[in-house]
Amino acid sequence: MSTTNVDTDTFKNRIRISLKELRVQHRDLDVAIAELIKNPHADQLRVSRLKKQKLRLKDMISKLESQLIPDLNA
Repeated sequence: MSTTNVDTDTFKNRIRISLKELRVQHRDLDVAIAELIKNPHADQLRVSRLKKQKLRLKDMISKLESQLIPDLNA
């Protein structure tokens, strides 16, 4: 196996690990938001901030997933 393949495999494995961690964080935020929304006296500013954080995580997940897709021009 060439060094390039090893480097590429290592890179992809790091992305997969990062993806797994981000997905867990995203899911945890989803649960936290759902719990906060159940409370009629919930801090709406906090809910809004958590939702924005969740969207940032989703964007990060999308970017990492796109890096795992092989380049068709290669």
